[in-house]
Amino acid sequence: MDKKARERIEPDYKRIYSDIIELKHPEKREKCKAILSKEQLSSIDIIKINVIIFGNITENISFNQRHRSYDKETIRQILDYQKNNNLSNSQLADHFVLSRNTVAKWKKLKKGII
Repeated sequence: MDKKARERIEPDYKRIYSDIIELKHPEKREKCKAILSKEQLSSIDIIKINVIIFGNITENISFNQRHRSYDKETIRQILDYQKNNNLSNSQLADHFVLSRNTVAKWKKLKKGII
């Protein structure tokens, strides 16, 4: 297997969301412009733009939660958000639709790895 085949292929979120906005939600173009103008989109950016376009969809949350993953930078941003806004673990978990156990686990890991 060559090197290109082994590299992780990531979706082109900028293109995906640009197409969704152009085809289905052109009225939300201005609200999404700042996020889509970034060089690379972080996990937080993807969550923000998804909420802007589709709103807070609470259906199938338990199914969707099983398929979420966060990189170290996104975890740092989420924990910084908690610190800057003086939120408890429960409040942070509710805001980002996480479990309290996940937040507690991240805080423990932050000291050593993150």
